[in-house]
Amino acid sequence: MKAFAELFTRLDETTKTTEKIAALKNYFVNAYPADAAWAVYFLTGRKPKQVVPTKLLRQWAAETAGIADWLFEECYHAVGDLAETMALAVHNSSNSESSSLHEWVEERLLPLRGADPGFQKTELLRAWSELDSRERFVWNKLITGAFRVGVSQLLVVRALSEVSGIEPNAVAHRLMGTWQATPEFYTSLISADATDSHISRPYPFYLASPLEIGPKDLGNVEDWQVEWKWDGIRCQLIHREEQTFLWSRGEENVTERFPEIVAIGDALPNGTVIDGEILPWKLEVVRPFAELQKRIGRKNLTKKILAETPVILMAYDLLEWEGRDLRVESQAKRRELLESLGVRVSPLVRAASWEEFARIRETSREQAVEGFMLKRRSAPYKVGRVRGDWWKWKIDPFSVDAVLIYAQRGSGKRASLYTDYTFGVWDGENLVSFAKAYSGLTDAEIREVDTFVKKHTVESFGPVRTVKPELVFEIGFEGIQRSPRHKSGIAVRFPRILKWRTDKTPKDADSLDTVKRLLPP
Repeated sequence: MKAFAELFTRLDETTKTTEKIAALKNYFVNAYPADAAWAVYFLTGRKPKQVVPTKLLRQWAAETAGIADWLFEECYHAVGDLAETMALAVHNSSNSESSSLHEWVEERLLPLRGADPGFQKTELLRAWSELDSRERFVWNKLITGAFRVGVSQLLVVRALSEVSGIEPNAVAHRLMGTWQATPEFYTSLISADATDSHISRPYPFYLASPLEIGPKDLGNVEDWQVEWKWDGIRCQLIHREEQTFLWSRGEENVTERFPEIVAIGDALPNGTVIDGEILPWKLEVVRPFAELQKRIGRKNLTKKILAETPVILMAYDLLEWEGRDLRVESQAKRRELLESLGVRVSPLVRAASWEEFARIRETSREQAVEGFMLKRRSAPYKVGRVRGDWWKWKIDPFSVDAVLIYAQRGSGKRASLYTDYTFGVWDGENLVSFAKAYSGLTDAEIREVDTFVKKHTVESFGPVRTVKPELVFEIGFEGIQRSPRHKSGIAVRFPRILKWRTDKTPKDADSLDTVKRLLPP
C-alpha cells in the first residue's frame, strides 16, 4: 500500500509525461504481480463500486476526528473532496502497516460490501489507524469508489510496454474487455509468450480528433474517405468460434441489450470484428439519440420496447477477417473488405473539392448527423486518439443566449467557487430553466462570476443559490429534444458555455419559443 500511495502521489504532483511514465515503470518493475494487477485495474479507470454509504463515512470520520457533523461538512465544502477531507480530519497514524495493495483490496476493502454497518465501522476505523495520511487518502479514494489520478490508460500502456518489451498495441488489446485483477492476469499481460486468443476480447478503439485546421490543409481531397458522423453508441461486433459479442467503446459488454445486432453477428463468418455505431433507426431514418436512451440500462427488453425503439448497426470499419488482424491494412483495403460482407455500411459522401464538401456539410442537421468523419485512405487503424489520420469535422453547435439563474459550488479544486450554473430563457415574463453547464469559462471569468453570485444571492436552498438574473451567456449544445421531465419541456445534449455576453442585458436573452423552434420535426 505504501508503494501504491507513493505512486499516486508522484502521478498527482506532476504534469510531465516523462515523469509519469518513469513513476509507473518504477512501480511495475518493483511490484509483486498481485499488487501490479490491482494497480493496473485502478489506473486504467476500473473501480469497485462504493462499499460504504457516504452518509456513514461522513458520520464516522467526524466522530473519529472529534468534531461536530456541521464542522465536518464545512471542511468538506472547503476541501471539495470527501476522501481528502476524511484523510485530513482523522489523526495521523503512529502504527503504519506494510500490507500489500492486493491484501488491502481483497481482505480489507471488498469484504465491506454489503456487510453489517457495525462491522464496516470497526474495519474502517482500524484501517484509518493503521495507515499514514497519504495511504489513508488513497484508501479513502478506493472505498468511496472515486479513485482517479492524472494518468491516462495510454500512459499506463506505454509504461507496461517499456517494462515488458511488448508492442503497445498488444498491451492495449490485452487490457480490453472483461478481466480479473489476478497475478495470473498481470503475468500474461506482460508476457511475450501469452496469446491473445480470448474469443470475446475487442480491439482498442481508434478515436478521431476535432478538426482544428481548414480541410484544405489536409491536402488532396482524393486521399480522404468522407462519411457522415453518426450520433449513437460506438461499438465492436465480434463473431468468433460460433459466438457473438457486442462491446461499447466504454468496454461494456452490451450483448444482451441489442439482440437484433447480435443476430447480425451470428450470421457473420468466424473471426470477424466490425467497428461501427448502434443507432436508433425507424422507417430507414436515423432517430434522435434520446430514443436510444430508452434502450440503455434496460435489463428487460420487452417486445414493446423492441418494436418502439428499433436499432441498427451502422458499420464503418473491419478490424478482423477470417481471424486475421486487419488493423495494419489501409483504410481503403479495410473498407473494400467490409463492403463485401453484406452488412449495412456507413455510406461514403463524395465531392470533387473541399469547398463542395463544406456545402454538403451544411445539410448535416437535415440528415440528423453531426457533420463529417474524415479518414485518410492509406491509414492503418490505430489505438486511442492519435492525430493525423482520423478527424471529425462537426457542424457548429446550436446556441442560444440565456440568463444565469442558479449557481452551485464545484468540486475538487473548485470546491470553494460557484462553478456549476443553471441558465434560463424567457417564457412570457418569467425565466424558466432549460440547461445546466459548468465548462467554457476561463479561470478569471469563473472568479468574477463567483464574486457576483456571492454578492447577488437572492435565496439559498441546500447547496444551490438563486441569483439576481443579470448575467447573460451564450450556451452551446449538440442536440435538443422534447422532455416532459423538464419544466421547460425540452432537454439539450452536451450544453456548455460558449461566451459571456457582457454586451447584452437579460432582456436580450432568447425566449423559450425561440429555443423550441430548434426542435427537430
